Amino acid sequence: MAVDNQTVVYISEQIVILISCALSFLGSLLIIFTYIIWPDLRTTPRTLLVYLSVADLLSAGSYAYGVWSVFESNSVDCVVQGAISTFANTSSFFWTVAIAIYLYILIVKSNQRQADSFVLCFHVISWGIPLGITVAALALGRIGYDASEVSVGWCWVKIQAPDHVLWMLLTGKIWEFLAYLTLPVLYVLIKKHIHRAHAALSEYRPILACSPLSQSLSNMADRKLTLIPIIFIALRIWSTVRFLLMLADSPARQNPVLVTLHPIRSRLSTMLCCCSCRVGSGASLIPSNTLNHSGLGLNVETPSQPEDPLNTSSRGWPDGC
Repeated sequence: MAVDNQTVVYISEQIVILISCALSFLGSLLIIFTYIIWPDLRTTPRTLLVYLSVADLLSAGSYAYGVWSVFESNSVDCVVQGAISTFANTSSFFWTVAIAIYLYILIVKSNQRQADSFVLCFHVISWGIPLGITVAALALGRIGYDASEVSVGWCWVKIQAPDHVLWMLLTGKIWEFLAYLTLPVLYVLIKKHIHRAHAALSEYRPILACSPLSQSLSNMADRKLTLIPIIFIALRIWSTVRFLLMLADSPARQNPVLVTLHPIRSRLSTMLCCCSCRVGSGASLIPSNTLNHSGLGLNVETPSQPEDPLNTSSRGWPDGC
């Protein structure tokens, strides 16, 4: 593909994208600072969210630098920016899925110990694989100027590399496609589990299940579990569309609307995972001693004293998440 086919990045597009990157940068900083300042917020789900925020922070900063610079060659800063954004963006995919897996084990399997045991694996995978891919791409000279064919001014995979499509898949797109499949499945399973658990709770503890607080938190969790995968895909689909249009060599990939929407795909992922982190609070209305019954994950033991549905910390749910 000739470099002459480069996509023109207009000033208006730069402004919109820079504002988007700035908001993402500030949002990630806010999450990190609140985690540092308030020890009570340091639950495991929020800790995972902080790691995702670090990846998004690097991603937003590198994208902003690229959009501001609008590279036109394989300069040193182009390669450095491309390496940072490649690592950060790929890591962001892994951490997004890691949070969904953690919540699935915590809520559906009702096993906080098992969920916590996966945290080390999340670190190895979410930092190690992106780092390995980025180092390999740098060593083979695949990071560099891409003529904004599947970016907006920043550098990624050298568009003139003979195997640039393969490296675009390895440095982001294949993980993006897997996230499209994995996240909806996990959140649908969590949602179905909460519905079954709430139905069983309604049968055995109708007063608790029908309380306004229980209904409100259950409905809130249900809405978030529905919206998270939908919004995640809706925000990221624009970069996927441009990638597919590039494979088809379609000039539509240079459409100003697609170019503007492209970088917004990752800017709100932290907010989405923040919402998912709170799902445990909605699910926490199902006490731990009503779990594992009749294949529904529930039993009929009735405590001698009524339990406070808000005392979630003693049951292993991510209270305060």
